[in-house]
Amino acid sequence: MVVHLVSFKYRSDVDAAARQDHRSQLSALADMDGILDLKVGEDFVRSPRSYDTGLVVSFRDRAALDVYATHPRHQPVAKLGRDLSDTIIAVDFDA
Repeated sequence: MVVHLVSFKYRSDVDAAARQDHRSQLSALADMDGILDLKVGEDFVRSPRSYDTGLVVSFRDRAALDVYATHPRHQPVAKLGRDLSDTIIAVDFDA
């Protein structure tokens, strides 16, 4: 199994509705082939080191992650995340 973690720090001018829309679009990817589990949520601690949204996706294997990365359903959601964010961090690992 491969775990894909992503954290989004949105630009200060991105409103709550746009943030929620992004989370909803991420959640809608959960039924893609190769995804075992997908969780997305808003940070509630809001510490200086916190990011605004976290995404955790478990994939069957590395091949499934690779397909997801270039999939036509994922690409517009990834672009939206980049457009809304000042910073995005990610880590992928075998679990």
